[in-house]
Amino acid sequence: MEFRQGCRLDLERAAPRPDLDVRVLLTSFNASFGRVAMHGVRRGLVTAQAQADGLPLHEVDLPWPCSNAIYKQRMLGAIEENKKRYGITHLAFGDLFLDDVREYRLRMLKGSGVQPVFPLWGEPTRPLAERMIATGVKAYLRCINPRVLVPSFAGRAFDRSLLDDLPPGVDACEEHGEFHTIVVDGPSFQNPIAVESNEVVERDGFVFANFYMPLADQAMST
Repeated sequence: MEFRQGCRLDLERAAPRPDLDVRVLLTSFNASFGRVAMHGVRRGLVTAQAQADGLPLHEVDLPWPCSNAIYKQRMLGAIEENKKRYGITHLAFGDLFLDDVREYRLRMLKGSGVQPVFPLWGEPTRPLAERMIATGVKAYLRCINPRVLVPSFAGRAFDRSLLDDLPPGVDACEEHGEFHTIVVDGPSFQNPIAVESNEVVERDGFVFANFYMPLADQAMST
């Protein structure tokens, strides 16, 4: 799972369960651009998130474009590898209420020997978003759908002010894909991740705020 705000709390909700031992994070990347396949977050930022959380990251590289068949093949291959390496038995998802998405997860994992779990399923989304903010989850809007939000939302902090400004019909936890976030701090992070945003661009029908780690970029250039 990549560190969107929903998956962040999903991980924290799963961690205290006595029957679940969180061992590895799983994220897919666009191999051509080195970014999260759906949301465009830089690979280095996702690596920093995993390090801040103290968990190993399994990176699944996908071609671009990527067919559903290739996606399923590579994801199931990654799951099989992690079964052998870490002994995983469950895979946690941050889904909230979309039945078709849940059914897809169930179908994909059927016969894999790994059970899907949905720790946040059925949670009312506005109270859930407020609880995430109250617990110290800090995030920014990385990607927005301009058909439901004006471009100025890109790059904004995920806070109470943002929740109050969301138009009617826009889910507070982005379950319909209205926006996607990048998490830079949370209760289980060993340290916050310093990020800056230097541009907002429109691409493939979506608006993206480009976040990067200035200290890491400076170190690479020296």
